[in-house]
Amino acid sequence: MKSVDKAVLDLASATRKFFKRVLPVMLVMLVCNQLNRSNIGYAQDHLQADVGIGAAAYGFGAGLFFIAYAIFELPSNVMMEKYGAKVWLTRIMVSWGMVSFLMAFVQNETMFYVLRFLLGAAEAGFFPAVIFYFARWVPAGQRGKATAVFIAGSSVAAAISGPIAGLLLSLNGSLGLRGWQWLFGFEGILSVLVGITVFFLLDAKIADARWLSPAEKDALSRAIDAEDAEHTKSENGKVNRWKMLLNPQILLLCGIYFAIQLSIYANTFWLPGIVKRIPGTTDLSAGFLSSIPWICAVFAMYFAAKMQDKARSKKPLLVVALLVAAAGTYAAAVASPVLALVFLAIAAMGFKSASPLFWTIPQSGLHPVVLAPAIAIINSLGNLGGFVAPFGFGIIKEQTGSVIPGLFALAAASAVAAGLVYFLRERRTAEPAGKAADEAVEAAVPSRA
Repeated sequence: MKSVDKAVLDLASATRKFFKRVLPVMLVMLVCNQLNRSNIGYAQDHLQADVGIGAAAYGFGAGLFFIAYAIFELPSNVMMEKYGAKVWLTRIMVSWGMVSFLMAFVQNETMFYVLRFLLGAAEAGFFPAVIFYFARWVPAGQRGKATAVFIAGSSVAAAISGPIAGLLLSLNGSLGLRGWQWLFGFEGILSVLVGITVFFLLDAKIADARWLSPAEKDALSRAIDAEDAEHTKSENGKVNRWKMLLNPQILLLCGIYFAIQLSIYANTFWLPGIVKRIPGTTDLSAGFLSSIPWICAVFAMYFAAKMQDKARSKKPLLVVALLVAAAGTYAAAVASPVLALVFLAIAAMGFKSASPLFWTIPQSGLHPVVLAPAIAIINSLGNLGGFVAPFGFGIIKEQTGSVIPGLFALAAASAVAAGLVYFLRERRTAEPAGKAADEAVEAAVPSRA
């Protein structure tokens, strides 16, 4: 009995150390990722004035990023399995930083298209690699919290990207460079430096972690191996990854995640424009007001994570999050401009919470052999919402003069996704076998996001 208690305490200690040492590194990586994704929005007018890249060319270039991302996501994760998450995450960060830096020297539309495509190819595989890394290091009972805290970093980055971009753009003329060149150049170099640092901070395997004691390594390895064995047992030891990737369940996951991404990227690209409907707003005030939904989303994601780690089934929580997103978006479409911002904050709490809730389902329900490529295909197809949402909103606004019909479409997509969750198969958290360990880990892991 004492040996079992000791193993539970060692597992809790190892998980606590992961949250304190590794998760902050992942958050810094995600902030860099989001800054490099969003900077093009702030540079749009400057690129048009200095380089001659008009609205149509800008929209096409923005979409090329997601096309490349979808194409290279699966191959990137196959390579990640071969070389390991540590090496591959470093490669991803350094390459996207270099491409972003080169954006500072764009001279024409063709160069703009090429670099946007290369940026999507460089970033492909980042998110699935992090999720896979969690699956190899974090016990199932705490994986939802790790994923939620990680994804919350994107909301933090969205909230701070405006002030950072404004500061860099204000350097216009310094050292003979345009403000948008400072924007791309600085954020690109930052990603390269962080990527190099990551190589020395992350460990490829649990056995390599010098910050864990031998007992902690053993307890953590045993916990992850036990979860893998349970998957293998349930699949009778026979797994064909390519057949699993064509499984209707995985395609269903793709559809649900696509709906989630529609809301995320529609708000990313169009929220400032919606906020500017409020009388008396300026570019500066609109930037600060646009951060409100993302700040609200951070808190909602944290509390959703605490609830999901205690829930045997994640599906009801995911349905609630999607319905909140649908209701908030619909209300924003029919409300006054001021109330629309309030309802969009509610919607953001829904669709941003839905993302980490969603990822716990494939993490717990898919066999380890197919986990990385399955996550890659779900993420790549789902991220096509990043192309459809802003492009679709643009067409709607051009045809109707308003984004209101687009909000109705987003609300409908979230509602349909909530219905599709019913058809998902889910492996519920085991009880009572893992309950004591999960409770011990829960008590030991810091509650701060």
